[in-house]
Amino acid sequence: MAGVPSLVIGIAASAAERRQLTQLLGGTETFLIVSSAHQARRFLDLLRAPGAARPAPARAPVDEPPPAGGPVPELAVDSDRRVLRWREREVGLTPLEHDLLVCLAGTPGQVWTYAQLHRAVWGNDHLGRGSDMHSVVRRVRRKLGRVGAAPTIHAVRGIGFRLASS
Repeated sequence: MAGVPSLVIGIAASAAERRQLTQLLGGTETFLIVSSAHQARRFLDLLRAPGAARPAPARAPVDEPPPAGGPVPELAVDSDRRVLRWREREVGLTPLEHDLLVCLAGTPGQVWTYAQLHRAVWGNDHLGRGSDMHSVVRRVRRKLGRVGAAPTIHAVRGIGFRLASS
């Protein structure tokens, strides 16, 4: 779009990753490096004027799985209101639940590794025991059930999770 300045937002949790990202983005006209997806959303919220169109969520190209297929029909994640919608039913999502579901619903059928999800949702590479991720997945599964949604989150043992259409 002519006349509209572009902005690249990079997410890097550690100082070393931020330095590396700065080198990679050095030729970019304008860029911002933050340490989490949450910080990036807060920044975009500050830029958004009332009535302005919401920018598409920024996604880090590194370690992101390729799209596996189109969206699951009738399943929607409303990022403005942070709700999950299935047909005519809605349920609210926490920021972590929202980010996890955006990843999985954006590429249904695609397996997201634990590392990819942790980076996209928590904004860092710390995996720990994984109980934080399993807790969020359990809550999202419960909310999918609460609205009667057919899609479910399947665990791929030792690898990660994927959204299955039924």
